[in-house]
Amino acid sequence: MDFSNIKLVATDMDGTLLDPHHNLSEDFYPVYQALKEKGILFAAASGRQYYNLVNLFTPIKDEIIFLAENGSYVVYQGQELLVQAMDHGITKQLLQKARTIPGVYIVLCGKKSAYVENTSPEFMEQVNLYYDAVEVVEDLLAVEDDQFLKIALCDLAGAEGNSNTYFQEERAHLQVTVSGKIWLDICDKQANKGRGMEVIQQKYNITPEQTMVFGDYLNDLKMMEKAYFSYAMENAHPEIKEVSRFRAKSNSQNGVVEVLQQLVGATV
Repeated sequence: MDFSNIKLVATDMDGTLLDPHHNLSEDFYPVYQALKEKGILFAAASGRQYYNLVNLFTPIKDEIIFLAENGSYVVYQGQELLVQAMDHGITKQLLQKARTIPGVYIVLCGKKSAYVENTSPEFMEQVNLYYDAVEVVEDLLAVEDDQFLKIALCDLAGAEGNSNTYFQEERAHLQVTVSGKIWLDICDKQANKGRGMEVIQQKYNITPEQTMVFGDYLNDLKMMEKAYFSYAMENAHPEIKEVSRFRAKSNSQNGVVEVLQQLVGATV
């Protein structure tokens, strides 16, 4: 396989680059250094919050691109490349509807912070995995002074078969995505990882043929379309495997790093 022209690598985090315990492999940083030396840009593309990603990649936070909140917030070296916020009125309507779904917990994802009004231990355990700047408020509807990038619903009954079914009408004008087994994400219609990738590719004059991406879940679908070298993880959702050209070993087998090692070896 000819990797010689690759200029951009983007990878999802959970279920993809991170192991099943949500940790980065110790093998990642050496391969990242090799990418950097070859002038290949690296992007972390995740449903996670920007501040969470920055802390995850502390040693290289000023060197890599962050596609946070499913691509609705793209930042590189402190510069905002994309802020795809939702209308405040629509956000409030969605919050009211989400409150009617039994057993679902809500995270209102702002640019400044994530906001929650429920502090149930089983919910906060999940919140603390993906969000580092979190504010507990009495009423999510009363939060005004922020730009809202996403509403994330934590659905312990399983997002795809439960909360996902409540938002069929909204799909016409919003991005409604099952982003994990227990997560449903609702964003602006233009907000997705594919759009985030487009912004980066246009800014740095990079083509899909010069792009490599890795993903495992439905919020990665549109990102897969932006790269010729699209890799589905062995543990990926069937739809991701269907649209991807290539396969990487599972996240428990460090599949992303293995492919990246091949990439840096092939581009010597």
